[in-house]
Amino acid sequence: MSTLLIEQILNGLQYGAMLFLLASGLTLIFGIMGVINLTHGSFYMVGAFCAAHAATATGSFAAAILAALVGAGLYGLIMELVVIRRLYARDHLDQVLATFGMILFTNELVTVVFGRTPPFMDIPGFLSGTVQLLPDLSYPVVRLAFILVGALVAIGLWALITRTRIGMLIRAGADDRSMVDALGVDIRRLFSLVFALGAVLCGLAGVMTAPLLAVEIGMGERILITTFVVIVVGGVGSVRGALVGALLVGMVDSLGRAYIPITLYDLLPPEIASTLAAGLVSASIYVLMAAILLVRPRGLLPARG
Repeated sequence: MSTLLIEQILNGLQYGAMLFLLASGLTLIFGIMGVINLTHGSFYMVGAFCAAHAATATGSFAAAILAALVGAGLYGLIMELVVIRRLYARDHLDQVLATFGMILFTNELVTVVFGRTPPFMDIPGFLSGTVQLLPDLSYPVVRLAFILVGALVAIGLWALITRTRIGMLIRAGADDRSMVDALGVDIRRLFSLVFALGAVLCGLAGVMTAPLLAVEIGMGERILITTFVVIVVGGVGSVRGALVGALLVGMVDSLGRAYIPITLYDLLPPEIASTLAAGLVSASIYVLMAAILLVRPRGLLPARG
């Protein structure tokens, strides 16, 4: 395998790990609660802003992680109690309109709280530098750490959903929420817990992104579209599907950015290849989604039933 291919595979794993944190929370919320939550990307933005400002104020990456998880989780819980709880019995159009309005509200709220100047977050010292994976390949430690975090979260979610009482209730609520409620389980509290968990995962994704990408107002809307692609590819309501879809989308995006321009420059004149490559790279994950839906209309690993 070439050095470029190995590097892009690692980049795809890192991007896929970040997408999984977003997609797993969103698929839990939609699969269990039946709510289309367009504000999900805003929790990711809130987490990134909290992490960047906490790191700047304290110089501690641990404080940045704590601030992101608490900030995103608390904001998600408040939103569930104040807004989302009123939408459970409403149709999806009402949910889309209400949560779209909350995107605009959150953008303005973050601007008021943190200011208009985009914050900057340095890579922490213990994650800076590179690791020599091959004689001619050095890879950033921070990206390897985030791949590890994504893997640990995937294992933790699997254990939570399949090996705990809370996970049993989550799965039962996804199948028949009325029966779970009739058995004496406080379904509203369960929904609040699931929603807050999804927001916390978004906050963790924000911490992963803040040292690598620009932290700015509106960053949640851009990643939200890709997150929906991941869910559609993997299967709506399936955490396993979210993992597979995230890794697949991450790989296609990463490999496409590396190899589509190289291939087109070999086949076409530079001025044509440049324009065409930019369009194909942007469209690669949507082509992937269309191809999968032609074969598997419900996604690769849809939720049972």
